[in-house]
Amino acid sequence: QGFLRAIGEARLITPLRSEGGHRRYSRYQLRVAARARELVDQGTPIEAACRIVILEDQLEEAQRINAEHRRAAESANPTAAA
Repeated sequence: QGFLRAIGEARLITPLRSEGGHRRYSRYQLRVAARARELVDQGTPIEAACRIVILEDQLEEAQRINAEHRRAAESANPTAAA
């Protein structure tokens, strides 16, 4: 719980709140937190770990978008892919 609060303070994740004020985390947020914990356990400062996780997430998203564009281009011009 303390680690989740710390990465929340570092603005890596922002939990939703229940009506009673309890923090609620999505599965995605918990995966992100687990990756940050892994980096911190390896000796990376928490701020750097948060930045690394953000950059990894951005890279993954960019690669997904590139793959979609590539598939769309291949569908539009199937002879160019051959």
